[in-house]
Amino acid sequence: QVQLVQSPGGSVQAGGSLNLSCALSGATVSGYCMAWVRQAPGKEREEITYIDKEGSIWYADSVKGRFAISQDNAENTLNLQMNSLKLEDTALYYCAADIVNGGYCYPYEFSVWGQGTQVTVFS
Repeated sequence: QVQLVQSPGGSVQAGGSLNLSCALSGATVSGYCMAWVRQAPGKEREEITYIDKEGSIWYADSVKGRFAISQDNAENTLNLQMNSLKLEDTALYYCAADIVNGGYCYPYEFSVWGQGTQVTVFS
């Protein structure tokens, strides 16, 4: 019933920008902790950013200053604006939601996931 559906990713040259979108159905995006998580080939999953229902945001050091998470309440979507992309940003990107912990990100349990979308950064 509660689902996250991601828009396609893409390929971008290093230094460029890309925006990812994730649509939530069955619940309102503003009421939960929402996150972006990525997994590069051969590496563990990396939580890169999340936002809670109050708008409090956390970024991993690896993306801080380059990526921006946001919510579009009208479209009920979670977005990730990625700027100054680096080769090491190449990964499968997932959006995720914690729908059981009252909208805050600590503690959290991301139990609903998007299908994942590939982002490839090239030289």
